[in-house]
Amino acid sequence: MRTLYHIWLSAQSRIVRLLLAEKDLHCDTKVERVWERREEFLALNPTGEVPLLIEPDGTTLTDVWVIVEYMEEMHPEVPLLGDTTLARAETRRLLVWFDQKFGREVTENLVGEKFMKRVTRSGQPSSDAIRAGRHNVHYHLDYISYLAETRRWLAGDEFSLADIAAAAHLSVVDYLGDVPWDAHPEARQWYSRIKSRPSFRPLLEDHVPGIPAPAHYRDLDF
Repeated sequence: MRTLYHIWLSAQSRIVRLLLAEKDLHCDTKVERVWERREEFLALNPTGEVPLLIEPDGTTLTDVWVIVEYMEEMHPEVPLLGDTTLARAETRRLLVWFDQKFGREVTENLVGEKFMKRVTRSGQPSSDAIRAGRHNVHYHLDYISYLAETRRWLAGDEFSLADIAAAAHLSVVDYLGDVPWDAHPEARQWYSRIKSRPSFRPLLEDHVPGIPAPAHYRDLDF
């Protein structure tokens, strides 16, 4: 059985979950409280980070980029990087944009401060960081709106890992109620299409202990 170690509001873990679901690859998910530094988990991944994917043959894969590339090579029947060299380059460019730039400017400032600091008990959230995250998300939603208006999907004509990465990061921020959808109707329409995909439904059922999602989070017609 394929097993994925993750935590609820890890955008990188959600990228892997969406990737596997789109490829119709079933897996057992296990929540790993990485802040506990379990010896058994560290033996599997010395970095102590998620996502961690264990394949049915025992192959252990760490880091979202490694997992993405491995699964694309091993299961090419449902291509998510693109079917041409140029398409793959554009998808990878947007993967970097959303998983690194959006992650650094938005996700870390909001989820890192409001969620991770709480569960790890590592201090009070920084109001400056939260303010920066809420400011920066408008810039990224504007970019998503531009892409969604000029293309069928973010990287081009086909649904791809660019859409998965953007949606994964937005979903964890949205769980905390920090996505200003009303100010960005084009991005909202694109995200509504993502939420309606069968692969996304398990993410909408996630429940973080002690932190309820806002009412619109599970609503497909939000």
